[in-house]
Amino acid sequence: MDDVLNKHRDFVEWAEGRRLFPYEDSVGKLTIGVGRNLDDRGLSQDEVDLLLSNDQLIAYKEAVKLPFFDALDDIRKSVIVDMIFNMGFPRFSGFVKTIDAIIAGDYKLAAAEMKDSKWFRQTGRRAVALVRAMYTGELTYGD
Repeated sequence: MDDVLNKHRDFVEWAEGRRLFPYEDSVGKLTIGVGRNLDDRGLSQDEVDLLLSNDQLIAYKEAVKLPFFDALDDIRKSVIVDMIFNMGFPRFSGFVKTIDAIIAGDYKLAAAEMKDSKWFRQTGRRAVALVRAMYTGELTYGD
């Protein structure tokens, strides 16, 4: 079986190519990777978990580069990681007033600065929970 699958892998990568971003295949199906038809097959739970773990690790590795990150409690670290996860490090780094308030230990001001942003207006309940967590140091969510 392994030999068959290895031969098939080589062939299917040659035939399909390897795409890191979604594209429409020849019949209009949203596709990614090596011929993964997202319209009809989607992702398995294990694949979703793997993607989530990878994306969390990317966000965390960016967050730990921040000079103030280690001084934060775990909840506020989680807020920073989620903001980077959600919008990417370049956009997060644009939150200069929020970052300055965090460095100063003024979490009330940091929360206010987060709330006074396009990100907050676009993100909905996630942003509400993160602002509350930055302000209080407690992460609560749910409807």
